[in-house]
Amino acid sequence: MNVAARIEKLRREIRRHDRLYYVEARPEISDRRYDKLLAELKALEADHPQLVTPDSPTQRVSGQPLEGFATVRHAAAMLSIDNTYNADDVREFDRRVRKGLGEESFHYLVDPKMDGVAVSLRYERGLLVLAVTRGDGVRGDDITPNARTIRAIPLRLDGHDVPEVVEVRGEVYWPRSTFNAYNARRAEQGLETFANPRNGAAGTLKQLDPSAVAERRLAFMAHGLGELSARPAARASEIMARLGAWGVPVSGHMKVCEDIDSALVAIDEWLTHRGEVDYETDGMVVKVDELGLRQELGATSKYPRWCIAYKYAAEQAQTVLRAVDLQVGRLGTVTPVARLDPVQLAGTTVSNASLHNFDQIARLDVRVGDTVIVEKAGEIIPQVVQVVHAKRPADARAVRPPAKCPCCGGQVQRDEGGVHLRCVDPQCPAQIREGLKFFAGRDQMDIDHLGPAIIDQLVSKGMVGHFADLYSLQAGPLAELERLAERSAANLVAAIEASKSRGLARVLAALGIRHVGGRAAEVLAEHFGSIDELTAASVEQLTDIDEIGPVIAASVHEFLHSARGRQTVGELKEAGVRMTARRRAARRAPTLAGKTVVVSGALEHFTRSEAENAVKQAGGRAASSVSKKTDFVVVGESPGAKADKARQLGVEIIDEAEFRRRLGR
Repeated sequence: MNVAARIEKLRREIRRHDRLYYVEARPEISDRRYDKLLAELKALEADHPQLVTPDSPTQRVSGQPLEGFATVRHAAAMLSIDNTYNADDVREFDRRVRKGLGEESFHYLVDPKMDGVAVSLRYERGLLVLAVTRGDGVRGDDITPNARTIRAIPLRLDGHDVPEVVEVRGEVYWPRSTFNAYNARRAEQGLETFANPRNGAAGTLKQLDPSAVAERRLAFMAHGLGELSARPAARASEIMARLGAWGVPVSGHMKVCEDIDSALVAIDEWLTHRGEVDYETDGMVVKVDELGLRQELGATSKYPRWCIAYKYAAEQAQTVLRAVDLQVGRLGTVTPVARLDPVQLAGTTVSNASLHNFDQIARLDVRVGDTVIVEKAGEIIPQVVQVVHAKRPADARAVRPPAKCPCCGGQVQRDEGGVHLRCVDPQCPAQIREGLKFFAGRDQMDIDHLGPAIIDQLVSKGMVGHFADLYSLQAGPLAELERLAERSAANLVAAIEASKSRGLARVLAALGIRHVGGRAAEVLAEHFGSIDELTAASVEQLTDIDEIGPVIAASVHEFLHSARGRQTVGELKEAGVRMTARRRAARRAPTLAGKTVVVSGALEHFTRSEAENAVKQAGGRAASSVSKKTDFVVVGESPGAKADKARQLGVEIIDEAEFRRRLGR
């Protein structure tokens, strides 16, 4: 056998064992035997580099860390799923579906709702070419190098009937067993442990070093579909079975149901089995199985109309409240945190829980020494929800709001009309630390290497007291900090320097202005183009901007005209931070004003949600069903029953080219 043939045989054998181990959970060989196969392949490829291919098992881990994550637009939007917590709402969902479909017969596909990180995998000609996080549903982060390290994700689909383009939607998750083992090793080393598998998986996918991702042994499970160049079957359950045959992990617990009653039975049955699998689930998803009918039902601006998630009640546990600590956030908010006797809850050990605010403490009548009931909000954040008053000890101590800031001793004030206590001293070290952590965050100034431990040292040593102080740091003094060698210090200085060019939107998001998140910052930056133009705007001018309401407008104006705001902006300018942005083009005239438009079928230049948003932006109304009040129907490929109904009612039908013309494009 020649070298090329031996290499290809090894690749096929290794892919087969990857699938047996990571997808089907029935390994045939020992780890040692597997390692020998992989070592032989690596050696042959090293001797014959011209024979290395991107889908080879040896190419799963990249040798070079990433510079950052590119933003990618999804070919088909990844919408959220509407949630419910009771059977009546599920039956109401069924009534809406039946009303929308009329006399059509259909099935439901019921699938466990995995608590992981939503990801889309794109295969072209059978090869994995792109992996993208859900992001905002329209755009996400390109995490392809990290996804390639996850052995449950095939680099090549195995089959002769694979369409040209296949997008697989699913969840990246951290199996309970490997998560617990990894946390145990970190605890032995004196390192901070991860709070829960979902947060751990999300943080892992943000790693810029794929080898660090590979070390944590994440997994993947498919639950849906994105773009398909051809449909190999008419029902989702059938295509999911095809995906499994092609090597993609799919749930073995999917169930096709004839009606909503059998779907509810499946939901109840899974509640008794969810603890038997090696991953977290928080409910079940009920989906119309027929793909053509999904398209007919369409979606709202947020959710598909053809599916709903039934979420189980949060798990609860009893434990004893031993103390209440006070934490000060970046906006000065003083938050009480319960310190508890450790207790197992939803697969993790809980020793801390949120008490939210002092009004909540008063409502619950929580006292130190009480036995309390703890649950996980959304199965992620532990919180105290009830006191077992019958078990209250005689020496239980009341928890009172602080008269001074627990960090700096400064004055605290209650929000006007609110429930939060805030430290009003902007020089409070806790506020400075938390503000810097937020400022350096990935969605703000994205300063790599500037983690919480480094920020704590910078503040405690007096090296940084304001955002602008970061830009005067030098590698020499930084190298004297713990965990920072000379090279790491130089890398940090370079990362801080690079953040100067992030632009106005990132700066506005990073400043910590109350009520201003990433989207509001982006809208303001695109509208004004510079910090000077924004500062010159009145509250009324700010309020007139789409997506900027009176609360955000007042908060932005107040910050930019406060002594602290003027000083912060001036110092950042002086440090060389760019605070300009490309201004948004003037909005076109509303070409579809007053028009009711229905979109049916697959369009070339728009996803369904993009087409409907285009209608709204042009002044029209995007409807989901055709009636006599419909002005026209836009039809794409496989338009379905809506086009037939439009013909019956005499409603105008246009193609995508005419639609674009009417939009003024």
